[in-house]
Amino acid sequence: MNLICMDLEGVLIPEIWINFAHETGIDELKLTTRDISDYDVLMTRRLGILKEKGLTLQDIQAVIDRMNPMEGALDFLNTLRSKTQVIILSDTFEEFARPFMKKLGWPTLFCNSLVVDSSGMITDYTLRQSDGKKKAIAAFHSAGFRILAAGDSYNDLTMLKSADKGLLFRAPESIKDENPELPLLMEYSDFLQEIELFLEG
Repeated sequence: MNLICMDLEGVLIPEIWINFAHETGIDELKLTTRDISDYDVLMTRRLGILKEKGLTLQDIQAVIDRMNPMEGALDFLNTLRSKTQVIILSDTFEEFARPFMKKLGWPTLFCNSLVVDSSGMITDYTLRQSDGKKKAIAAFHSAGFRILAAGDSYNDLTMLKSADKGLLFRAPESIKDENPELPLLMEYSDFLQEIELFLEG
């Protein structure tokens, strides 16, 4: 049985932290897992900035409420889900992702969660599990699935290289150059064509 696993931000929705950085004018919040490969380093930096600036979960959610999936993402996902099973594996947080899941028709999402105090300040985060994307692929393999995975960032690479087929989707050239064995796709039409070839295989 086939299964498609993909990242969320940069693949189906815009990068939440980048949009929040634009709205707040805090350039350092534009850094993502495309720029910093160590997720803990990245999140520690982000939480430090939020604390320093007095920004709460509600401030971030207000920006998220005004965001929409990437152009063509919903049609792509609907077409894909009519052909096979799809699971989104993301390092985002359920507190950020819920509005997007509604806009995308409630696909299955595995992600992380935030620790928030009574004033709405984000004090920490809880990983579902360390290297959760790679471990999810291993678990799906053990359940008998044949897997195509797609993502755009450093934190997707172990997932892509553990899958039966891995694809980069709209990844920066730096990641492509460091991983030449992974095809780079830029359009949903090309992505869907690769998936159809995989399903036929």
